Amino acid sequence: MKPLRLVVLLSGGGRTLLNLLDAIEAGQLSAEVPLVISSRRSAQGVARAGARGLDVQVVRPRDFDEKSAFVAHQTGLILGARPDLVIMAGYLVHYPVPPELRGRILNIHPSLLPLHGGRGCYGDRVHAAVLAAGESVSGCTVHVVDDQYDHGPALARTEVPVLPDDDVDALAARVFAAECATYPRVIAEYAATLDASAPPRL
Repeated sequence: MKPLRLVVLLSGGGRTLLNLLDAIEAGQLSAEVPLVISSRRSAQGVARAGARGLDVQVVRPRDFDEKSAFVAHQTGLILGARPDLVIMAGYLVHYPVPPELRGRILNIHPSLLPLHGGRGCYGDRVHAAVLAAGESVSGCTVHVVDDQYDHGPALARTEVPVLPDDDVDALAARVFAAECATYPRVIAEYAATLDASAPPRL
């Protein structure tokens, strides 16, 4: 079976991308990354992806007069890479799912959705909200992306405890460790379900 082709979208440091690349190199995920797209030129993930020899394109919504033009351009780049899946890895731009990619975009969110999701809920803001709510459990959720923030069908949730002395950094580290274990596994499992019901390549 051919390795999965994953197009990765990011906006920040690229840690999730690096985790996927490490899983690939360790033989835990049979995949390759033909293209990385960043919404920010200054994102550390751009340099990290380039250092790993990946093709990186910067596509900033503000460089387009209309959102439809941004979506069309980004979709063209993605389809040109012939992905099996598009993987959001800390991607902070609203990208309406085009028909060609419906059911083919996955995201991981650092909470147990539907708790602490939606527009503006990302990164340390999520962990701060969990702590402010006094919750005893947090975690991460992998879901299929639809046209609403953090809304599509959940594929997996991994729980982690919230400890009495946690601050944002401590909780974030525990949740990210769960993300690192969960995302590669769920990507492989979800791709296997698509193989039986849809063409393997776009």
